[in-house]
Amino acid sequence: MQTILDHRQKREFLQRGFSRRNFGRIAAMVGAGAALPFYNERALAQLSAIRGPMPPDAVKINANENPLGPCAEAVAAIHAVVQNGGRYLYEETFALQETLAEQEGLKPSYVQPYAGSSAPLHQAVLAFTSPTKPFVIADPGYEAGERAARFIGAKVIRVPLTKSYAHDVKAMAAASADTGLIYLCNPNNPTGTLTPKEDIEWLLANKPAGSILMVDEAYTHIAGAPFCSDMVAKDKEIVILRTFSKIYGMAGLRAGAALARPDLLEKIMPHSAGALPVTGMVGANASLKVKSLVPERRKIIAAVREDVFEFLDKHNFSYVPSVSNKFMVDVKRPGREVIDAMRAEKIYIGRVWPSWPTYVRVSVGTQDEMNKFKTAFLKVMA
Repeated sequence: MQTILDHRQKREFLQRGFSRRNFGRIAAMVGAGAALPFYNERALAQLSAIRGPMPPDAVKINANENPLGPCAEAVAAIHAVVQNGGRYLYEETFALQETLAEQEGLKPSYVQPYAGSSAPLHQAVLAFTSPTKPFVIADPGYEAGERAARFIGAKVIRVPLTKSYAHDVKAMAAASADTGLIYLCNPNNPTGTLTPKEDIEWLLANKPAGSILMVDEAYTHIAGAPFCSDMVAKDKEIVILRTFSKIYGMAGLRAGAALARPDLLEKIMPHSAGALPVTGMVGANASLKVKSLVPERRKIIAAVREDVFEFLDKHNFSYVPSVSNKFMVDVKRPGREVIDAMRAEKIYIGRVWPSWPTYVRVSVGTQDEMNKFKTAFLKVMA
């Protein structure tokens, strides 16, 4: 896999508005095969809530993880492959690529597996944005792409959500005539709210010429919402992100994929290096083949989420009506105060977004974990 920038890539970087100083910084990292120093969900969670190790009996509902973990079939596949972990086993990556492509109605060349979905997000920012090609994101929205854009000197344009907490696709399309990448997480992180597929289709048809639409479908399985892989099959200028961290319960095992036209994937791939973890690859492949897994887990997560919402309604707390595995609750005072107070009760919840300073994000854990959350939340809010 390529780990240095050739003359063609250097020329393309300079044409996109990177200074020679910025180019040298990026080239040095990529040439060394280093991981780009961008924030992922774990780092963002630590920034907001964690100061040192958690107590062993802590309730960890701060990072949108799935406490159900990998399914039994994935565990068996991982166990079987571990003894061969001394080899790269690229064939396991190809097997995942083929399974996912078949299920999505795509050619294998339209699917690129990754160790989670953070890498293709960061690398797409590097491939498609620059000081003259802005990165457009919802506000509040998942910040990792924004941090990547700021790191390389690209302008970031935040677009507030609509009154129904959907992405404002018309405002995003109009944000800049020179947009490089538009990022849309659906359901949105942190609000857990959906943008209708017809709005996404409108955005794809009306975005600035030459820009790329990235749709992050990390939580789409949980919502039971329609996917956008059909737009990829039509060879549109769209990149879809998938991860096995959420409904499949593999956050620590690292497996994901980018779905896009081969030429778009090729623009992302030069900024990648190294083989993928075989445990993540075989676990993801096995998970895809369990047909009952997604609907069963969607039902479990929804039941726990709705139970918490009933609790919030009963006690007159204001929250955003999420369809995902996390939600935003308005604590009516600086959110950081509530995060710290909940931590004192051994309940670790998510972070605060600057545009919504009195809201905190809470991930949906097990029923027992959420019962403990309810008890602590009543105490803190009193």
